[in-house]
Amino acid sequence: MQIGISLQNNWGVEDVQSLVQLARKAEELGFASVWLHDHVFNAAHVYNRIGKKPYYEPLTLLSYVAACTQRVGLGTSVLVLPYHNPLRLAKIAATLDVLSGGRLLLGVGVGGVPQESEALGSPYAERGAITDEAIAIMKELWTKEDPSFAGKYYRFSDMPFSPKPLQKPHFPVLIGGNSRAAIRRAVRLGNGWHPFAISLETLLEGMHSLREYAQQAGRDMAEIPVSVSLPLGTPTPRGDALGTEPHGIVDKIQAFASVGVQLLVITGNTGNIAETLPAMDMLAREVLPVFQ
Repeated sequence: MQIGISLQNNWGVEDVQSLVQLARKAEELGFASVWLHDHVFNAAHVYNRIGKKPYYEPLTLLSYVAACTQRVGLGTSVLVLPYHNPLRLAKIAATLDVLSGGRLLLGVGVGGVPQESEALGSPYAERGAITDEAIAIMKELWTKEDPSFAGKYYRFSDMPFSPKPLQKPHFPVLIGGNSRAAIRRAVRLGNGWHPFAISLETLLEGMHSLREYAQQAGRDMAEIPVSVSLPLGTPTPRGDALGTEPHGIVDKIQAFASVGVQLLVITGNTGNIAETLPAMDMLAREVLPVFQ
């Protein structure tokens, strides 16, 4: 079990350099990876959480973090694909992978804020189809010497694309979301399934579906590893959580590891860096050694 940690760009932290410091500290403490999140507007649940405070762009911040670290993986949990031009995103992500020495983990999802999608010119009702096409386009660009594509939203041919990702054939594309649609997308197009704040019971149901879909598609389950994002704190009606005490956190992580989860991303529940730092120290002291 690898354990990564969120840099909390989604919690309205005013000082962006403090997020960079979190990344440096995460590497020093032995976390496997650091993760950032994606929204353009502070709308819906984002506004309810942070109001008008900053929500920093993930790939820009990860590029800066890449320059300030050496080992730690660089993940997105998750990029909302319908918000991004997939041709531009393919180049940005490949550049980041090369720049970082092959450390990128690209989590992607369809999004869940209609007004944000519409503001970005992306029809919310078509977000699934847009996401599927975007993944297919990016994989074409990353893996083919002479890429071409003819889809509903984009078409291109007869133009070279570079750079290619350093990781071969490309870095993992993790499909975020807890729904059946996300699980099916992970089997069709992904290199992993990445649900959020999911209970062990619901995860087991999802993994059963994942195996069924993989069998039908002729894919080996080893090609679709499961990673989970869970917050510190107590469970709520909206989702599960790891708890706050070291012993309980270890027990919860071991339960997820026992069913085959290979990566856990621990997310925060505060924008107060003064609270985050002691929590990271506790995790490094009491939790990480159990799984290393």
